[in-house]
Amino acid sequence: MQIKCNVAGLSAGLVVALSLMLSGCNKPPASAPQQTAVAVAIDVVKTQKVAITTELPGRTSPFQIAEVRPQINGIVQQRLFREGADVKAGETLYQIDPALYKAAYDSAQANLDKAEASLQAVKLKTDRYRELIKINAVSKQDFDDAEAALKQAEADVASSKAAAETARINLDYTRITAPISGRIGISTVTPGALLTANQSVALTTVQRLDPIYVDVIQPSAELMRMKNALRSGMLKQAGPNAVKVRLVLDDNMPYALEGKLEFSDVTVEQGTGTVTLRAVFPNPRHDLLPGMFVRAILEEGVNEQGILVPQQGVTHDARGQATALILGTDGKVEQRVLKLGDAIGDKWVVKSGLNAGDQLIVDGLQKVRPGATAKAVQMVDAASAAVTANPNQ
Repeated sequence: MQIKCNVAGLSAGLVVALSLMLSGCNKPPASAPQQTAVAVAIDVVKTQKVAITTELPGRTSPFQIAEVRPQINGIVQQRLFREGADVKAGETLYQIDPALYKAAYDSAQANLDKAEASLQAVKLKTDRYRELIKINAVSKQDFDDAEAALKQAEADVASSKAAAETARINLDYTRITAPISGRIGISTVTPGALLTANQSVALTTVQRLDPIYVDVIQPSAELMRMKNALRSGMLKQAGPNAVKVRLVLDDNMPYALEGKLEFSDVTVEQGTGTVTLRAVFPNPRHDLLPGMFVRAILEEGVNEQGILVPQQGVTHDARGQATALILGTDGKVEQRVLKLGDAIGDKWVVKSGLNAGDQLIVDGLQKVRPGATAKAVQMVDAASAAVTANPNQ
């Protein structure tokens, strides 16, 4: 009897188990979890006029420079300028002892006066003979001699004038003057020094600093690229005037005044494959001094269909390539490889890889990957969504 009860209990248990299994088979299967679109902020790519610039190293040089040297021999009596001061063209810088040259000038002037007096006497005699020859009162030989004497006297006067002028010029050379206006440097001589007309060492140097030149070096290949782009129409001339140039100083501070490109050298440097470009800048306060190293930013032209994108929307992969994530019209994220130009402010110039109308992801890049689903929201909404998704932050 005991065995029967156990069999009956077992049968009842099997029935219950089978019932539960059948009821479970009748339930619908659980649905797979749906992928949630991540909120990202986008910037719609637009074309616009973009000034194409090139940054090149440069060095300043004076607009004019003149080395001051003596024209005659003599002893320096005075130095009449302050080193480092501004001088005007024609201003006296040094005074050489003029005694010998004053005496030579006085002697030459006296010889001129003597020659002019002799000329006057010969001229009067020749005029009288010219009248007397008409009535045969003097011989033809005497008249010819008188005319020859007149020409000799006139030649003596001309020679004496030239000697007097030479003496005057040498006397003027005792005053050594500034050949140009500008800032004068240090003096290599002091009063009492002996100067010679052919000495190799300059007494001082005068440099004109306003305006001032900036010489920059550009690879010849880049110069040709720019010219080809202008010819093809990809770039347009920035304006009717010369190419504008801006400067950045050694301390990374921009120079306040704008310059313009004067010319480019006609010869390519064989060793470096570069050409020299010369720009001129106003320098009224003499902030730029000759020999300073600067960085020149040249405006090469204007790209009418240029693309500027925020820098936060551009990253670089392991190979150093610039990349960006684009939100497609289907809500999928796509990765693009970009070719970048210069940075303008907080934006990059994009040469290739993006088109007008592309939705560039600029915020939320760390939350999405290529192929993921995303939705575009405003910048503030993306930040709020990130806080909501991560409340512990």
